[in-house]
Amino acid sequence: MSVVSVWSRAFARSGFSLLRSAVPVALLLTLSGAALGVTTNEHRPLDLTQHSVGYFGIGVFILAYLFVMAEEFTHLRKSKPVIIAAGVIWAAVAWVYQSHGYTHEAEAAIRENLEEYAELMLFLLVAMTYINSMQELRVFDALRSWLVSRGFGFRALFWITGILSFLISPIADNLTTALLMCAVVMAVGGDNPKFVGLACVNIVVAANAGGAFSPFGDITTLMVWQKGMVEFWSFFALFIPAVVNFAVPAVLMHFAVPDEKPHPIREQITLQRGARRIILLFLLTIATAVAFHIVLHLPPVIGMLTGMGYLGLFGFYLKKTHARSATNGSEIGDLVAFDIFRPVARAEWDTLFFFYGVVACVGGLGFMGYLALTSEVMYNQWGATNANITVGLLSAIVDNIPVMFAVLSMEPNMPLGQWLLVTLTAGVGGSLLSIGSAAGVALMGQARGHYTFFGHLKWTPAIAAGYAASIAVHFWVNAGSFN
Repeated sequence: MSVVSVWSRAFARSGFSLLRSAVPVALLLTLSGAALGVTTNEHRPLDLTQHSVGYFGIGVFILAYLFVMAEEFTHLRKSKPVIIAAGVIWAAVAWVYQSHGYTHEAEAAIRENLEEYAELMLFLLVAMTYINSMQELRVFDALRSWLVSRGFGFRALFWITGILSFLISPIADNLTTALLMCAVVMAVGGDNPKFVGLACVNIVVAANAGGAFSPFGDITTLMVWQKGMVEFWSFFALFIPAVVNFAVPAVLMHFAVPDEKPHPIREQITLQRGARRIILLFLLTIATAVAFHIVLHLPPVIGMLTGMGYLGLFGFYLKKTHARSATNGSEIGDLVAFDIFRPVARAEWDTLFFFYGVVACVGGLGFMGYLALTSEVMYNQWGATNANITVGLLSAIVDNIPVMFAVLSMEPNMPLGQWLLVTLTAGVGGSLLSIGSAAGVALMGQARGHYTFFGHLKWTPAIAAGYAASIAVHFWVNAGSFN
């Protein structure tokens, strides 16, 4: 899932004329989708694309997004302006419909909008709770300690952290994976800015590429899976293109990495009691979600919530047996009883509510009629391939969640190969710029001064080569899916 970074906010200040010139295209591509439930039994939806309320809705969303971009300067959490904008937009929609005698149409549309969001939100909440539980029990600290103490050279660490980012992000999320690997890089090579900068670029590309071939790797892939556009096992057809997307820029950057060996750092981390069992429960939860969807034809979120029950019961066991384990010398460090509501409280609530605000805003604008306009321009005039490649390029600048949500809501008539293409491009397109993904934004903060917007931009041509190569490889290895 990508967010707007420090540099994008700076651009909002210094490049306002560029923003104005980009608004027509950005609106058509990102603000017009998500009209969930726009049909009614009694009336067809109103076309408000030329109505003053339509222009008002666009203005409200742009204003809210400018507040999001200025978050670093205002310290106003990004979820707040978009939540308010969502309410204002839907209030305007409802007012217009009621003035035309349509009483329940807007209500039905927003209810379906909320149902779609609720499935994704609950799914993500369970996944975040498991990840936070593993962090609390020091699973990721132990992995970082093991890597730091091995005494690898800079070039070996460059590849190890990249490969691990690629392999971990399909199960965890690209943000957590990137933060973990960046901690390793900073611990080992923090006094070598060149190595840290290159390694962070590599980590961002690898984490985004790894998330592209898994339904659990990114919010956009999760959206595509839950919408039923791509079946669970079909995502893995993107594995080879994703490898290419990661490997091409990594090979090009390899010789720029300092050929040195840092001093090994000794660090001992003890896993908390229950850590390994929670990892197994997380895998069981994923298996449950997949089985519920494939075998029982239930929404995957039902399986995930069942998995939350697994964690809850195990957490109850850990809490009840904590007093006994605390007196056991082999359980040093298990000082506080595990409580499932601590990981729940530490979920990324601002991100989840930001997700709601964007989805609801885009849903309202789509219900006004921009959906049909965008679908006509992108998928009928440009063609599916050009449109889907553009989605990826746009994801480097604009949050990929509303972009993908718009595409899914348009429901263009495309073969499986094209749905896989847009899944790939939306997932890896954010790697082109450091502001294009949550992983890049987070690492600019974690490795401040070492990993920067312009440091990443220097390697954008290499990343673009990987982007183009992954698309070409997808057309080659998955040629049969385009029929």
